Order: sequence, then structure tokens, then C-alpha cells
Amino acid sequence: MKNIVIAAGYATRLGELTKNFPKPLLKIGENTILGRMLDDIDQIPEIDEHVIVTNHKFAPIFEDWASTSFYTKPITIIDDGTETNETRLGAVCDLLFAMDKLDVNDDMLVVAADNLLFFSFKEFVDFANEKGTSCIMCHRQDDVEKLRRTGVVELDEDMRVLGMEEKPQEPKSHWAVPPFYIYKAKDLELICHSVENGCGKDAPGNLAHYMVDHVAMHAWPMSAGRFDIGSLDTYYEAVEKFGK
Repeated sequence: MKNIVIAAGYATRLGELTKNFPKPLLKIGENTILGRMLDDIDQIPEIDEHVIVTNHKFAPIFEDWASTSFYTKPITIIDDGTETNETRLGAVCDLLFAMDKLDVNDDMLVVAADNLLFFSFKEFVDFANEKGTSCIMCHRQDDVEKLRRTGVVELDEDMRVLGMEEKPQEPKSHWAVPPFYIYKAKDLELICHSVENGCGKDAPGNLAHYMVDHVAMHAWPMSAGRFDIGSLDTYYEAVEKFGK
């Protein structure tokens, strides 16, 4: 299983802090946001490689970081060739770019690189192995306004996904979807042709939404919380709460 980290954004909401530096490598205490995530994922037996997809502007910074990182699984940095927020490929196209560049034909764990997590991805991998399908994560969200700003899924009693909507004005459930996915090797051909068949390009949830309409998928309910770093305020809050 490949761990593919989508890290090609420009984090414009963090202003000068990320003008010339990638958000995933910002420090939280003695570690980085990305480092905290990889510390966990690197211990999962199924994972055999970490693939970081970034942009041309930040690729050298990631390369320098990788050269001083000591994980048991190799790290591969993929440069998508873009240099500005206006010319970015979008998360789905970045994933397709990496898959093509590396000729990926394995199961994939696909993650966004701007969250602190308070559970292990091993639980997610074990769930996907048990179900034998591509999977998404979900968590209970009772705030309707927050549901209107994220992906929302309907589930049956076996946690099979019955339907998914992106940013629905009238959410059909309280199950919100964070940006963490497992795509099985058997579904990769469908992923490769997703954009040409109408899948949105920008957000990673666009691909999950597309896949739900074409293959059986299950949703793993997160066993603990996460902290999403999306702005200067939330970054400094994370440093204060979790960087001590």
C-alpha cells in the first residue's frame, strides 16, 4: 500500500507564513504537521512507501526535509510542475499525476497534509482490509452549518456508503467526511479515468464523491478527533494546545 500525501496547495489563508514555505512542514512543537502524521503511518505494516505530491515552488523544501527524515519506508517527492495558486492542478489531478508518474498499481492511502490526528491510521487500514472495498472516513457532526461546508454521507447499518453530497444545503445525515481515503487496487482503473468522465479536480472529496457513485465503498467512523489547520488562527491554536 502506498501512502500518498496531497501537499501541492499554496495555503494562501496563512498569509506570509506560507508565502514561501509549505504548510505541512510548519512546526508544532519539535515536529512538523506532516511529520506527526508520518510517525503514525510509517508503522503500518502494509505501507511500503510515502509519496509526497507537491508543487514546483515547494519541492526543494520537501526534498531537503526528506533528506533529513528517518522513516522505515522510503519517501518519494513528486513535483507537479506548478508555481502559483492560480495554476495549481487540484488535488484529484495531483493524485492522478503521481499515479501516472510512479505507475502505481497498489492499494493507496490518500491523505491531506494539514491535520493533527488523535487516532492511528492503522485502524482505518484494518477496516478497509476487513471490508475489502475502497473506503472513506467519517465522523459525527451535529452542527448543520459545518455540514454545509463539507462532504456528507448516508450510510447503512454495515457502514456501506449509500450516497455522498459535497457541501449540501440540506444535509441528509450527520456523517461528515474528512480528507482521508483508501482506494483499493481493483478500483484504480476507474480513478485513472475519473476526471475525463466528469469528476471535479480541486478537492480530494470530489474523487470520493465520484467513486461512491460507481463502486461499493464503506466509511470508517473515526475513533477519536482531529484538528484541521486551515488558517493562521488555527495554526497558532494548534501550536499552543499541542506543541508543548
